[in-house]
Amino acid sequence: MIPSFLWWCRRVGATVFMLLLLAGVTLETRADTVPITFPDSVQQGSMVIGRVPPGSQVSVAGHDLRVTGYGTVVFGVGRDASGRQTVSITTPDGRRQNVAVAITPRDWPIERIDGVPPRTVSPPPEIARRIQREQAAVSAERARNDDRVGFAQTFIWPVEGRISGRFGNQRIYNGTPGSAHSGMDIAAAEGTPVKAPASGVITFADDLYLTGGTVLLDHGYGISSNFLHLSRIDVKVGDRVEQGEVIGAVGSTGRATGPHLHWGMNWFDTRIDPLLVLDRAK
Repeated sequence: MIPSFLWWCRRVGATVFMLLLLAGVTLETRADTVPITFPDSVQQGSMVIGRVPPGSQVSVAGHDLRVTGYGTVVFGVGRDASGRQTVSITTPDGRRQNVAVAITPRDWPIERIDGVPPRTVSPPPEIARRIQREQAAVSAERARNDDRVGFAQTFIWPVEGRISGRFGNQRIYNGTPGSAHSGMDIAAAEGTPVKAPASGVITFADDLYLTGGTVLLDHGYGISSNFLHLSRIDVKVGDRVEQGEVIGAVGSTGRATGPHLHWGMNWFDTRIDPLLVLDRAK
């Protein structure tokens, strides 16, 4: 009688467990079973993903990081960062620990871009003020710290093509020095569909003077992608998109010499290299 009762309990327990999974109920990870894990070193321009006990308090570079229910955290290392990045962790039981992530320097070649519309290189005062307003509007959206985890997906290429401009390289437009390149340029034919490299929500979609058709896609926890020079925008602010969903089309609008996609990524106001994010899947 007792063995039969125990068998029945096990069967019922297994059934309840499966029903919870099918219902989408998340079983919390025990904090004391998760080790603190970060890479020993990363390159300049990296997106860094680490693991801490769920419920921990984590900070880096003056930012308090969100922690997922599984203990995942993310932050970015800028183009010009050097030395070590210190991550400060306080676990739920009050233990404090600092983790130092070494930053590996990279070489930044010079790229010369000729044939750019002159008014986008040395704009008159009224256009310069417009550019400043537009860029401020985009930057404001990068301050979001939404609780979505698209950043943890394995990113895919938004378009297939030759890399025609690399992140971080110093640029000279029509002979005039400009700022370092903030993303990765991918050469592709006009009208080629641009797909979301990871899931997220659209936080900006407009036609701007300098960057032309511009879309900002927030992947959560401060990580976002921007897509510039689009010939067509197929999304609007507030749209939730899944990985692989079409958000627009390749163009040459704004400061561009030919059709290509500029894909940039940020951790808040820190620019990171999309190519390094793609390389995480290798």
